[in-house]
Amino acid sequence: MTITRPAGATIPEVTHHVVDLNGAPIHFVSAGSDGSPIVLVHGWPETWWAFHKLIPLLAQTHRVYALDLRGFGDSGTGDSGWEEQVAADDLHHLVEHLDLGPVHVLVQDISGGVGFRFAATHPGDLLSFTAIESTLAGFGLEMLADVNGFGSWHVGFLGAPGIPSLLLPGRERTLLAEWAYPMMNGTDGAVSEADLDEFIRTYSRPGGWRGTESLYRAIFTDKGATQELAEAHPIDVPVLTVDGAHNPFTATSFQQVSSGEFSSVHIEGVGHLVAQESPEQLAFAVLGFLARVDRD
Repeated sequence: MTITRPAGATIPEVTHHVVDLNGAPIHFVSAGSDGSPIVLVHGWPETWWAFHKLIPLLAQTHRVYALDLRGFGDSGTGDSGWEEQVAADDLHHLVEHLDLGPVHVLVQDISGGVGFRFAATHPGDLLSFTAIESTLAGFGLEMLADVNGFGSWHVGFLGAPGIPSLLLPGRERTLLAEWAYPMMNGTDGAVSEADLDEFIRTYSRPGGWRGTESLYRAIFTDKGATQELAEAHPIDVPVLTVDGAHNPFTATSFQQVSSGEFSSVHIEGVGHLVAQESPEQLAFAVLGFLARVDRD
């Protein structure tokens, strides 16, 4: 692997890499030298940095890889938009490029659809599937856009074609630091000013909202495609779901698309940002699950 200098924040435990995969430069970090591999996939409004507290805990016993999805972080933003399947194929190409063999994959928030499509269309790449505070189109995700229910205005706004890229440049700090993170975070001090600066740095890049637009647009263009895929190709590896503030939303969603061993954990007293708010409890749950899968 070619090592590159970090463009922004980093931690001593990781090395940074950029590789051209599936037509786009993909930035990822790696840590750990032993154990089965695990790939971490961030949500919104995040990058790989959402896992910077979790990675050292997992890397004690596993090889850990955390990427910036295309259109996010320090990965490429050249395309005007893409479908969830493109990002799922990016994961496949990353696993193939690194010659990892089957991996444990962990997704959170809006990346649940990407991870599910990765599992459904590249089943040979998976050892296990972990979903954190996540859901899928057709299995609860569309409810988050229902402002007359318990949904939020930002779901429809971010999914409106071209609107985030038109209206948000120059206003990244207002949206992320003053609204999104205070709304999502349930643990005082879990997200620092330095963390916010790192997220804002990447969303402020030219084209920095293209990934967001693509993932949120998928909610409204899915039209039953995820349900059809789940019926034909449910996740057949062991699945772990982890819920925080929205318990049991993730468990309820992913149990419907799982055909194998299924377990769930609720971490109490946290908000939506489980990996940032409670990395030790999350690592304990994930490592216990991975150990069971690797033993079997």
